[in-house]
Amino acid sequence: MRIMDALPDRNARVLAGLRILVGVLFLIFGEYKVFGTQFTLGGGFQFWINRFLSHGAYPFMVPVLREFVLPHGTVIAFLVAYGELAIGLSLTLGILVRPASFCAMIFMLTLLFSSDYPGADAVFWQYFGGALDHLVLAMCFAAFALGNADQAFSLRSFFHQRSSGHSQ
Repeated sequence: MRIMDALPDRNARVLAGLRILVGVLFLIFGEYKVFGTQFTLGGGFQFWINRFLSHGAYPFMVPVLREFVLPHGTVIAFLVAYGELAIGLSLTLGILVRPASFCAMIFMLTLLFSSDYPGADAVFWQYFGGALDHLVLAMCFAAFALGNADQAFSLRSFFHQRSSGHSQ
């Protein structure tokens, strides 16, 4: 019976560990974009959008990138930068994990469709192979959004334990 009692705690801690590691990645991604100006004001965002357009945007995303994203590039660059930082903070601290994970999953799918098109002649499996970098993170975010990723190692669990009088 002792092993069965430990399983939910272990699973919660492993999921929380993955949540924190992904959060740290997003803190790193967002930090250099927010505290530097190359991505937001120096054309870095527009560089990446133009690269996506020339090297692999899905056909249905091309007009969105050309006609909406590029003309509003600076504003969207700031949204991306602060969004990545907010996702990183949320996941690392374990606050608002579900909403942040849902937004991050949408962000990853947007990146996937903006940059991972393998070409019209690609076989079916190549669509997944070309999308691994964004797809794996999207699946992590789906797990965080659907699971209880804030059950351990989070501000939520810390305050819950303090209010119930338990110590970890």
